[in-house]
Amino acid sequence: MNLSSPSEIKALLEQNGFRFSKALGQNFLINPSVCPRMAEAAVPGPGYGVIEVGPGIGVLTVELARRAEKVVSVELDERLLPILQETLADCPNAKVVSGDILETDLHKLIADEFTRPDGTLMPLVLCANLPYYITSPVLMKLLSEDLPLESVTVMVQREAADRLCAEVGTRAAGAVTVAVQYYAEAEQLFFVSKGSFLPAPKVDSEVIRLTLRERRGDSFDAAGFFRMVQAGFSQRRKTIMNSFSAALGMSKADLGDLLDSLDIPRTARIEQLTMDQLIAVYKTAYKVV
Repeated sequence: MNLSSPSEIKALLEQNGFRFSKALGQNFLINPSVCPRMAEAAVPGPGYGVIEVGPGIGVLTVELARRAEKVVSVELDERLLPILQETLADCPNAKVVSGDILETDLHKLIADEFTRPDGTLMPLVLCANLPYYITSPVLMKLLSEDLPLESVTVMVQREAADRLCAEVGTRAAGAVTVAVQYYAEAEQLFFVSKGSFLPAPKVDSEVIRLTLRERRGDSFDAAGFFRMVQAGFSQRRKTIMNSFSAALGMSKADLGDLLDSLDIPRTARIEQLTMDQLIAVYKTAYKVV
C-alpha cells in the first residue's frame, strides 16, 4: 500500500468508514519526501526507541520503524486503530497505544515499553506531527516531566516554529519561547507546505528539533520562574519594573535595586532580556544560589 497516494489513502479510509475530525486537527501527510526526512532527523541510530504522538494512518510510523529498535505510538482517535493495524502489519517493532498523550503516564510507558531484557533503557527520542491546537501543552508536558528523552522532533505550524525557535531577548520571542528554551535547544530543520497534507490545512508547517538540556538544578523553582515570565509577556509593552513587581511580590523600589545590581536597565521590557538575565532576576529575587 502506498501511504503517500491520496487515492489509496481515501480508499483505505472509506473502507473503514473513517471521516476526518476537525476537532482533532487531523491532516495526514501525503508528500512522500517529508516523513523519511523527518524520521532521519529524529532517530540518531538503529538502537533507539521512539515515542510517536498521533500516528494518523502510520505514514511517519513506518519510516521511524525502519530506523529505530522500537516505536510506540500514542493515538487518541480509536477509529484509527484498525487502520493502523493494517498499515503497520509489516512493522513488528511498531506498537500503537490508545490514549491521550496529555493524560498518559509517560514515565510508566517508557519503563514498560523501552526497557530491554537486561534491565537497561533504550536511548529515547520523540517524533510527532502535532495537531496545531495542542502544540504548546504537549511540548510543555514532554519537556517539563524530566523524561529520559534526548530530543523531540515535531512538525508544527510555521508561525509556531518561528516563535519556538526565536532567540530569547528579541521581539520574536514570547513566553512559550522562554519556557521551551529553558528546557531545550531549539532549531528549525525544514519547511513543509500545506499541500503536503490530506486534507490541506490553511497554513504551512515546519519541522523543528528540541535537544534537551541537562537539568539546571533542583533548587530552581521553574514554575515560579515561568509565572514571572508569563506576567512579563502578558504586559510586554510595559517595563519589567511594572510587570515583574507583582509577580515577584516585590515593591518597585526593591525591584529597581535588584535590577541595578544586575546591570539591567529599569526601563527594559521583557522582550529585551536574555534567558540568563531572566533567570538572574528570578534567582536574585528569591536568593537562589
